[in-house]
Amino acid sequence: MHSVGIVALGTSGTTAADVVAVARGNARIELTEEARSALAASREIVDALAAKPDPVYGVSTGFGALASRHIGPDLRAQLQRNIVRSHAAGMGPRVEREVVRALMFLRLKTVCSGHTGVRPEVAQTMADVLNAGITPVVHEYGSLGCSGDLAPLSHCALTLMGEGDAEGPDDELRPAGELLAAHGITPVELREKEGLALLNGTDGMLGMLVMALADLENLYKSADVTAALTLEALLGTDKVLAPELHAIRPHPGQAASAANMLAVLAGSGLTGHHQDDAPRVQDAYSVRCAPQVAGAGRDTMAHARTVAERELAAAVDNPVVLPDGRVESNGNFHGAPVAYVLDFLAIAAADLGSIAERRTDRLLDKNRSHGLPPFLADDAGVDSGLMIAQYTQAALVSEMKRLAVPASADSIPSSAMQEDHVSMGWSAARKLRTAVDNLTRIVAIELYAATRAVELREGLTPAPATRAVIEAVRKAGVEGPGPDRFLAPDLAAADAFVRSGALLAAVEPVTGPLA
Repeated sequence: MHSVGIVALGTSGTTAADVVAVARGNARIELTEEARSALAASREIVDALAAKPDPVYGVSTGFGALASRHIGPDLRAQLQRNIVRSHAAGMGPRVEREVVRALMFLRLKTVCSGHTGVRPEVAQTMADVLNAGITPVVHEYGSLGCSGDLAPLSHCALTLMGEGDAEGPDDELRPAGELLAAHGITPVELREKEGLALLNGTDGMLGMLVMALADLENLYKSADVTAALTLEALLGTDKVLAPELHAIRPHPGQAASAANMLAVLAGSGLTGHHQDDAPRVQDAYSVRCAPQVAGAGRDTMAHARTVAERELAAAVDNPVVLPDGRVESNGNFHGAPVAYVLDFLAIAAADLGSIAERRTDRLLDKNRSHGLPPFLADDAGVDSGLMIAQYTQAALVSEMKRLAVPASADSIPSSAMQEDHVSMGWSAARKLRTAVDNLTRIVAIELYAATRAVELREGLTPAPATRAVIEAVRKAGVEGPGPDRFLAPDLAAADAFVRSGALLAAVEPVTGPLA
């Protein structure tokens, strides 16, 4: 594992960039003195309450529907161990490493806020595990998104105790105790409230939201580029992208998307000048309304980013330690704010995929492509061209529509009806990850079709940005027009080209930074 920087954790909220740096970039974590002082101060409050005979939830009581039982001092360490062991009840495939690292980092962020009552040494162990590249085994199923992501966080806490399985920096799966020992990390012995504090947050769904937003920012810019290439390949008009047209409907995302497309098309010899064979007053909606659809998605992202920033500034735990010495129960662990925007993004992503697929289909249909060969084939009939690439794209779009069905509209009671309304935010986040993955492939297929179509417009000069894209994508191993060949490797190379950011890296030296 290679560190790419250091993230300092204090008492205030962290940034989305910090989450991505730790989750994907293996950035090291350091606890500030401010955080250590806050941790010590809140622990003093918990220790004082633990010494009193009065029951305090999470300190000297059972949990959830069992909160009515008072737990004596002799059983409290066992109580905290037991909640971790019993709640580590996930099933199904393992969750991706980056998600687990985001989950652990965000829980540590809340612990360092000084509102959880966790001892400084426990927080330091959490940082040590992340810095060592040790990744707990977390399973796909187990979270209802309320009280937070309980099962996933429990599997992480289990590793801190030296129990269960984890993956080392060499990607080898081993018992967690062995991995801790190999890195000189002493397992934690949990005390009052600490087991509960390590489990009770929206950290998994929030981490996946932050990473989805980072991916979607790249994808929305990429989709503006591919939409522009399709417009160009179809000999469409760029007049609909004029800023004055978008100023009279002042959605900021729409204006940004139109400006991106206009920048890509600057200097094109194909747009709006070659319609003599079939004059068009207007282009089809999938071309003409591209900024409106992509723009609405961008504005949805802006709202989701606001929610993420608020959640990153939050300290989500129950009960929570307040500066005046109170330890109060609350409902801040409910994942509704995060779950809603996760679902909202899945809807927006599905629509972006849908309009991209419609543009691809138009490029392949000789009745609507304004002079392009059927399916962009070399010798139509002998060759099928990109016919089945569109089938693949359509299958991905269809799945994205299913993934757009909101998880947050569902709820299922748990814990003997004590926890009788849940957010399903973890489920919303998991399906959004799949949707983002599919959207990348959909945009890649449009890129593949549009670059081929532009190259088939012989005698016409594409925009400088388009030429830069074609040159870069061909160097990346994505073949241009020609007879039929094994298509899957080309599509995989186009997918990698979009996913890595290489598409934007090819365009922006010509256009300047896209919005």
